[in-house]
Amino acid sequence: MEVIGFLRHLLRHLRGPIVLLWDGSPIHKRVIVKEFLRQNSRLHVHRFPAYAPEVNPEEFVWTKAKGSLANGCPKDAADLGRRLRAAMHRVRDSQRLLRSCIHAAELSWP
Repeated sequence: MEVIGFLRHLLRHLRGPIVLLWDGSPIHKRVIVKEFLRQNSRLHVHRFPAYAPEVNPEEFVWTKAKGSLANGCPKDAADLGRRLRAAMHRVRDSQRLLRSCIHAAELSWP
């Protein structure tokens, strides 16, 4: 299962507690995922409300990525894919931009 593979990767490569900000996706609710979380005390899940884009930092990541894609005219689907990957990499590679997405979300942090 990809979710558990990703979580194992995080556990191998990150030290200390890991905070997961999860939406209500059915994959996150599977018994096997819940059991994996129970067995790994370093993983701490915080769930988003059912539909609340204003508290989801992912929405702000997409907003920042889409800003650099606006008014573009890709030649074809492959060009669009390249532009989209480049836009996402710009956000991913900037700690400042990622932090701004988290702070823009109206989350109440525990």
